[in-house]
Amino acid sequence: MTTTAPTGTTPTSTPAKILYRPVGLASSILGGLLANAIFRRVWQRAAPGEAPDPPRALDSGSSLRTILLAAGLQGAIFAVVKVVIDRGGARAFQRWSGEWPGD
Repeated sequence: MTTTAPTGTTPTSTPAKILYRPVGLASSILGGLLANAIFRRVWQRAAPGEAPDPPRALDSGSSLRTILLAAGLQGAIFAVVKVVIDRGGARAFQRWSGEWPGD
């Protein structure tokens, strides 16, 4: 079975998709760790006050506005890092195998 691939690439074979799964999983884990580190560093610089850690949903000392701001910032950073990691991993796999890992 094959799927459509980005313009200029060949359709993906099932073996290529299977070979890419461990690569995709490992890159997702590393991406999550990287995104978390970036978010913490950004929050430490952007957050007013003495608390270096971002607030959690059940923190009674944080306002809802601050919690929502932290969640939105964290989500945006995670989304951007995920796209960069996923796309870079797919391109590296394509250079190595000659096949796009799939949609």
